[in-house]
Amino acid sequence: MTTHDARAAAQAIDALRRGWPVTIGSPEGTLTILAVETADGPRLAEFDPAGEADLLLSSHRATVLKLVNQRDAATPGWPVLVERAPWLDLSAAIALADPAHDLATPLKGPYRTKPLADAVSADAALALARLAGLLPAVFAKAGGGGFATVTPDSVAAFEDPTSLRIAARARLPVETAEKAEIVAFRGPADAGEHVALIIGTPDGSPPVVRLHSECLTGDVLGSLKCDCGPQLHHALATMAESGWGILLYLRQEGRGIGLVNKLRAYALQDQGFDTVDANLRLGFAIDARDFRVAARMLELLGQDRVRLLTNNPAKVAGLEAAGIAVAERLALALPSNPHNAHYLEVKRDRTGHLL
Repeated sequence: MTTHDARAAAQAIDALRRGWPVTIGSPEGTLTILAVETADGPRLAEFDPAGEADLLLSSHRATVLKLVNQRDAATPGWPVLVERAPWLDLSAAIALADPAHDLATPLKGPYRTKPLADAVSADAALALARLAGLLPAVFAKAGGGGFATVTPDSVAAFEDPTSLRIAARARLPVETAEKAEIVAFRGPADAGEHVALIIGTPDGSPPVVRLHSECLTGDVLGSLKCDCGPQLHHALATMAESGWGILLYLRQEGRGIGLVNKLRAYALQDQGFDTVDANLRLGFAIDARDFRVAARMLELLGQDRVRLLTNNPAKVAGLEAAGIAVAERLALALPSNPHNAHYLEVKRDRTGHLL
């Protein structure tokens, strides 16, 4: 990815987060978007004075809203374009985008979908919203005029981990191993820094490796809703016992949807939805993480063969697809508690986690 592409994508993400419109240009034309979550009345009126900008939703959210049975929304996986109607004002758009009140407030409707003129740009628009940590819902209209302009290719390249580099490293004694080194990784686009903690001394054997996605609530605050904190500490202890290992701490909070959206998913769980359905109701994939990042970190550390400490087959597949051989999968079995027992059952029954 060129410096120009990285700068354009970063500017577009920042603009959406600030409630500013963004233009996506492609050979099919130009599409200008405004994120529903960060819009307000004056900004929407300035963006779309005629009230004609349609609403773009993810396929997951459209499925929840039962829109995909309409012909123009029937292509699996593609975003869904909802035609602007007189009653589809900002408050109605927020209701379509945010599932917080789905059970309590009936939607206005009826809603009619429209064919996508440029599905690739529409997909890039929702990817930008996700990268900004926002709900995947935007007002969309043809033409330019955004504060930043990107292409679908630059959005896709923004998530490409091949440009990741080692930024710094230092000795870091930790509770489970006094001999440890921390290594920070940084790319030209993503502002989040991924971290590796090397436990012990490399001896030529495949290291015990744990891919651990950032979890503020579990790792730092001791949440009982998940098993992230106990898994983190158990992984470090296992590496110390085995002689050496590498913890990859990935900045992919909430299975890749970000902290705010993870907390929204928690609120939906309090309404009775499990972790899978909560993500889908929000409009996200069940798991939006990109394990190519972990593979790139291992490559930079000179490791192409690992013993992977995981119950998640997707992590094994993700590393192997990126060129890292998984010599052995090590199970990570920990006791449940009354708050996370159902969460662990869902991981086993709906996302294929092993014991």
